[in-house]
Amino acid sequence: MSFTLSKGDKVVFLADSDLAVTTLFQILSGEMEADSGTYTWGVTTTRSYFPNDNSKYFESGEHDLVSWLRQDSPDPHESFLRGFLGKMLFTGEEALKKTNVLSGGEKVRCMLSKMMLSSANVLILDGPTNHLDLESITAVNDGLIRYRGTILFASHDHQFIQTVANRVISLEGKTLRDEYTTYDQFLGLES
Repeated sequence: MSFTLSKGDKVVFLADSDLAVTTLFQILSGEMEADSGTYTWGVTTTRSYFPNDNSKYFESGEHDLVSWLRQDSPDPHESFLRGFLGKMLFTGEEALKKTNVLSGGEKVRCMLSKMMLSSANVLILDGPTNHLDLESITAVNDGLIRYRGTILFASHDHQFIQTVANRVISLEGKTLRDEYTTYDQFLGLES
């Protein structure tokens, strides 16, 4: 497979196997080494990765959410960190919850807070709406529509893909299909 990304591309990756896309994203984010081939990021790119399985980020359980987020924050002050957690609906005592008691949706919201702190200009999102309620999905959707950087993502949510993606890369067997189009146009649902 070979493709080039441009600033502002919002690319949904589709494949017969979710594992294929997850593996690609793990390689591109540096979480896994490729068996073969190469990839190169531009010198001005900064990346942030949202994994499909984020459980390893919450295993220790020794941290409350404020101290968990502090590990990746340029500003260690509690008021700053609580501001980011508050944007993800962790207010008051909820910001002091231990990481090992979080629900799937709460973990997703924590990971999104961590990504916002990174100020990355390339986001790699593997199933960002999994475990979220409709209100949270809508908020993520709206944020990604406004986001000015580059996004590589995978999702099974038709509406989410349709409203965020401006490009579709599909891995169908050994064939790569790469089109600048809406998801509905890609599927042949609109002409």
